[in-house]
Amino acid sequence: MLDLGFTELALIAGVGLVVLGPQRLPVVTRTVGALLGRAQRYVSDVKGDIQRQMDLEELRKAQKAVSDIGQSIQSGVSSVEQEVQGVTQGLSGETSTGGDFASPFDSRAGLYLGAPPRSWTQEQADQRVRDRLRNRLRKRYLTKKRQHE
Repeated sequence: MLDLGFTELALIAGVGLVVLGPQRLPVVTRTVGALLGRAQRYVSDVKGDIQRQMDLEELRKAQKAVSDIGQSIQSGVSSVEQEVQGVTQGLSGETSTGGDFASPFDSRAGLYLGAPPRSWTQEQADQRVRDRLRNRLRKRYLTKKRQHE
């Protein structure tokens, strides 16, 4: 704000003492101090309001950008859904016309289109088998590594 040193303040106080007198000087300095404090609070409030308005505007811009991205994603998803529906309709049309879909996966449950979903217990059993195989392979690897060292 004001760049006043000690000598300038002492000079102002001396002039104020001479002009106002020793009785009114303390009252005037308190009043001036209170007014300066109010002015500083008012300036900081205005700065805070301006900052909040700028932040709010930035948030509005970010919200608009996010909503635009969401709309583009939604349109992309709907176009992908339409493509998938077209492909599934094409596949169902080929199967109804006698298309040959013999596959080695047809005998295993859950690995072909239209398979019934696997139950939780089946998934857990498969996970346990995978974990056992992984542990066996890890043990083999570690024993072979020790033998070669």
